[in-house]
Amino acid sequence: MQLESILTCPRCSHQADEQMPTDTCQFLYVCKGCGETLKPLAGDCCVFCSYGSVPCPPVQESGKGAGSR
Repeated sequence: MQLESILTCPRCSHQADEQMPTDTCQFLYVCKGCGETLKPLAGDCCVFCSYGSVPCPPVQESGKGAGSR
């Protein structure tokens, strides 16, 4: 299981390598480039599933990897 994901801001394209929580979904993330508050897209459980290079740990465990988005 991967616990790090690169979040890419849809507004400014800033990328940040972030550690994912293993026990909860992260609903909000403030972009370090432009300050935009990111929220999950419809149908996603967290910002990592919407904007990350790797889906969150619960999604990884369920077998729905990034390729299924």
